[in-house]
Amino acid sequence: MSAVDFGRRVLVLRRRRIAVRLERRSVLVCTALAVAAAGLAVLALMTGSYQLSAGQVVSALTGGETGLVHDIVVEWRLPRVVAALVFGAALGVSGAVFQSLLRNPLADPGLIGFSQGSYTGALVVILVVNGSYLQLVGGALLGGMATAVAVYLLAYRRGVQGFRLIVVGIGVSATLESLNIWLILKAELEQAMAAAAWGAGSLNGVSWNQVVLGGSCIAVLLLLAGMSSRPMRQLELGDDAAASQGVRVSPARLGLIVVGVALTATVTAASGPIAFISLVAPQIGRRLARTGGITLAPAAFVGALLCLAADYVAQHVAPTPLPVGMITVMLGGGYLGYLLFTEARRRL
Repeated sequence: MSAVDFGRRVLVLRRRRIAVRLERRSVLVCTALAVAAAGLAVLALMTGSYQLSAGQVVSALTGGETGLVHDIVVEWRLPRVVAALVFGAALGVSGAVFQSLLRNPLADPGLIGFSQGSYTGALVVILVVNGSYLQLVGGALLGGMATAVAVYLLAYRRGVQGFRLIVVGIGVSATLESLNIWLILKAELEQAMAAAAWGAGSLNGVSWNQVVLGGSCIAVLLLLAGMSSRPMRQLELGDDAAASQGVRVSPARLGLIVVGVALTATVTAASGPIAFISLVAPQIGRRLARTGGITLAPAAFVGALLCLAADYVAQHVAPTPLPVGMITVMLGGGYLGYLLFTEARRRL
C-alpha cells in the first residue's frame, strides 16, 4: 500500500485576521542563503587595502569602534555591500516576475530590452539633460516603461505569447543598444567615458544617499511584488484558469509588469545595468526550493548572494578591479549556455 501524499509542508503565521502560509523548504533555503550572504558581507567588509578582522567589523557595525575603523566599515565599505544585497534581491525578483508571467526561463529583463530601455533613459539624462540623481531615476524608469509598452504592442497579436514577446524584446534590445552606442559616440569625451564606465554596471560610485533612496523604492516595490505573488502563481496556469479563480487577468499582469520594470529601472539608475542576475537567480532559487513554479523569496535571496559574490570577485579576486557587471555577464553567459545545452538534450 503506497503512502498518501499530503503535499508540501507549510508554516502558517497568523496575526489577527492575517495569515501567511510559507513552504517549509523555501523558508529553510532562504535562511541558509541569508546566513551565507551575511558571512560573505562580513568578509567583504574585512577585505581591502586596509585589512580588518571580523571582530573589528562586528564592533564597528554595533557602534563599538570610532575613528578610522568606523569610517572604513560604515562610511566606505558598507554602502557598497548593502547596495549589492539590495540591488541583487531586486533583480532576482524582477526576473522571477517576468519568467513567471511569460512562463519561460529566458524571460530576463536584460534580454528582452527593459534594462536597455532603462539604460537609454538614464543616458539621455546624463548626456543631454545633465540631471540630478532623482532625474536619473525618473529617466531610467520612463525608459524602461516606454520599452515595455513598445515590446508589448509590437508582440501583440490577439494576445501576447511569451515566445513572441521574447523574440521581439531581443530585437528591441539590439536596437536600443545601437542607440546607446550612438549617444555615447556623440557625447563629449569626459561624459562619454563616464557613461561607458557606468554602463558596464558598477557599484564603485554608490553612496549612502543612493542606497537609502534606491533601497526605499525597492522596499516598496518588493512589498507590492509580494502582495501580487498569489495572482502571479495563478497566472502561470493560463489566463482562463486564472480568471476562473477570480483573478482579474489584465490588471494583475499590468501591475506585475510595472513592478518588474520599476525594480530593474531603480537598480539601473543607481549602478548601471547589471546583467544576468535576473536571468539566473529565479531558476537557481526554484531548483534549491524544489518548487513547481517560480517563487519570489528564493529568487530574491539568490540574487542578493550572487550580486554580492560577483562584486567581491570583481574587486578582490580579479587581477585588477572590474565592474560587477562584467563578472555577472560571464556568469550569465555560462548559465545561458547550460540552458541551451540542456534544452537541446531534452529534445533529442
